Amino acid sequence: MATDADEAPLLADEPLRPGSCSRELELREFRDRYVFRSLDGGGAFAVARSDGSLRPLSPGHARPRPSAASRRRISKEAAAGSDCKVSKIYGVAGMIRLLAGTYVLVITSRKDAGSYGASTVYHANSMKFLCCNEAIKHLTSEEKRDEAYFMSLLRIAETTCGLYYSYDRDLTLNLQRASKLAAGRVHKPLWKQADPRFVWNRNLLEELIETKLDEFITPLIQGSFQTEQFTLKDRLVRITLFSQRCNRRLGTRMWRRGANLEGATANFVETEQLVEYEGLTSSFIQVRGSIPLLWEQIVDLSYKPRPSIIEHEEMTKVVERHFHDLSQRYGDTMVIDLTDKQGDEGNLSNAFAAEMQNFPDIRYVHFDFHHICGGGNFDNLQVLYDEIEEAIQKQGYFLMNSKGEILLDQSGVVRSNCIDCLDRTNVTQSFLARKSLDSQLQRMGALSSAESISQSDSINDKFKKLWVEHGDELSLEYAGSYALKGDLVRYGRQTLPGLIKDGMSALSRYYLNNFHDGVRQDALDLISGYYTVSKSSSSPFQIIGFESAPYLPVASAIIVGGITVTTFTLSQVGRSAQHLISSIIFAGLTAGVIALVKANGKQLCSRPRLCGLI
Repeated sequence: MATDADEAPLLADEPLRPGSCSRELELREFRDRYVFRSLDGGGAFAVARSDGSLRPLSPGHARPRPSAASRRRISKEAAAGSDCKVSKIYGVAGMIRLLAGTYVLVITSRKDAGSYGASTVYHANSMKFLCCNEAIKHLTSEEKRDEAYFMSLLRIAETTCGLYYSYDRDLTLNLQRASKLAAGRVHKPLWKQADPRFVWNRNLLEELIETKLDEFITPLIQGSFQTEQFTLKDRLVRITLFSQRCNRRLGTRMWRRGANLEGATANFVETEQLVEYEGLTSSFIQVRGSIPLLWEQIVDLSYKPRPSIIEHEEMTKVVERHFHDLSQRYGDTMVIDLTDKQGDEGNLSNAFAAEMQNFPDIRYVHFDFHHICGGGNFDNLQVLYDEIEEAIQKQGYFLMNSKGEILLDQSGVVRSNCIDCLDRTNVTQSFLARKSLDSQLQRMGALSSAESISQSDSINDKFKKLWVEHGDELSLEYAGSYALKGDLVRYGRQTLPGLIKDGMSALSRYYLNNFHDGVRQDALDLISGYYTVSKSSSSPFQIIGFESAPYLPVASAIIVGGITVTTFTLSQVGRSAQHLISSIIFAGLTAGVIALVKANGKQLCSRPRLCGLI
């Protein structure tokens, strides 16, 4: 029920720290508006349910802090009106305008994931879009159909996994970059501090930014956040593994491959391994990303669709733009290409190697992971490390003391890739991270020069657990399934349970990539702003050929039924010639359907409709 205006609670007396955003909000859902009120010392704003228009309810939007009288007015205005539903939310993740109006994304539940420095990091457990779309009754039937599809994409976006955030710390900058920025930067709103490449909801924040509702703007990072601690020489060591995905070429496994014309690559992830010991903090950065060529791998019902290179006059420029961006951000770059040298992968790998010859200042190392580490022999990665050890040690890692004084800088970065930048890449990155961790702990005095964490089973197991969970989370975000080769990270070899798990994950990937990821790609393109909804544009959902029709279940039923009947009639051939004729007919019908399905494999798969591939 609506709270009486005279009994409405005042805003909290504790003001927000400069640069932070509201940790908890009260959401009041009236018939004509939503009211969002900060519960920790800020202001309030309202969103009209008719058209999504924003209206701050506090002068200066809660800074400077309103007077007691002003706070009473805010509370009265927030409470005024008829019956309403009151609930608590944990952040506003943004707004998006579709054909019928505006939809507001809010965080409805969260989980404490750990801490980065002195700041708590939260995982967004659940989110919800609030509808401000009363104009839907004025749409045409086609527009209503389109809006219904857009809304289904929003429901997919609500279930996005791996979203993390902090209320008082910018998570988009690694420790080395953050430590070299001006101290006054921390007093700016979080969205102004953030590197826009890594803000998952950057496009959704535009209207909140324009209305200057800084304290309500919650930047979300998609990636992985894992932390473990253990004791060395009676001293506590804490390791944090933090990854964040770039939003410049956001997408699903098969529908976002390679690079775009600006040089941004699919599944580009920056991974930071933080180590804290006795007042010292070190950071080791690695990056991964799809092969930075123009290429595609269109699903067609085959288990491994053939990758194909897109011929384009800008190819070398694309590679140059990609590595120029890396060098500007990370320094010297060393490329580790883990693809096969044979088959379709080999063609792509050879094209990559040929392009890298145009950039002699960038070291390119090819390591045929499947060939050299065949049979699950993880220890053979030592062959790779022996080849690059000098360069890895030269790049180093970042180290600072408790006073914030910088003792060491990381001067470059290793960029690893396979085809998906998931399984082989995660195994390799974990190996390099363990080598760096030993060096860091030796420098900090936690280990002697001859010691390694691998000499302690309990510590080594915790380290491996970090990387296994990290690989699973990144794989779920890109491919929709758990990572493969987790056994290689955890045990250094393949086990029977691991083989079974990998088999289930591979089947899951196949199903999702072929029959679900086209729609999921549309959801990502809509949320990221890669596709913009406009009433002036024609509907993007016109049916073409087999697309959007339920032919595959029917075809599958005919194939299975045909094979069953053919097998049965063949077993009865000796009894009469009629069974032989039936067998030939059903076998022919089954073969025909199989041929039809194979010929139209691309059309029978789930395909994105909103945007092109590049």
